Amino acid sequence: QVQLVESGGGLVQPGGSLRLSCVFSGSNFRLYRMGWYRQAPGKRRELVASITSAGATDYADSVKGRFTILRDNAKKTMYLQMNSLKPEDTAVYYCNTVGRPPLVWGQGTQVTVSS
Repeated sequence: QVQLVESGGGLVQPGGSLRLSCVFSGSNFRLYRMGWYRQAPGKRRELVASITSAGATDYADSVKGRFTILRDNAKKTMYLQMNSLKPEDTAVYYCNTVGRPPLVWGQGTQVTVSS
């Protein structure tokens, strides 16, 4: 059974940066289009960034130019570099596949942007 483990969240001031990591345990990581999702209190989970197996990326308008998604297929790990963070980026961040039924969701990692 594939497991997804997110880490790297924390409390950061507006304008700060964080780097999230997602470790994929299981096979076929390199074949999946992967993405970072987030869910803020009282809101639906949304996809903020995705990356194909070949490395092509896509971003939600709300994070474009501030977030960068990366993957290392050899390490079966995906990253989200988040710069110029805003209070509205506060959410629990999850990783999962994109464009197919999701794998079992991990516990996520909390990102809080506040002064």
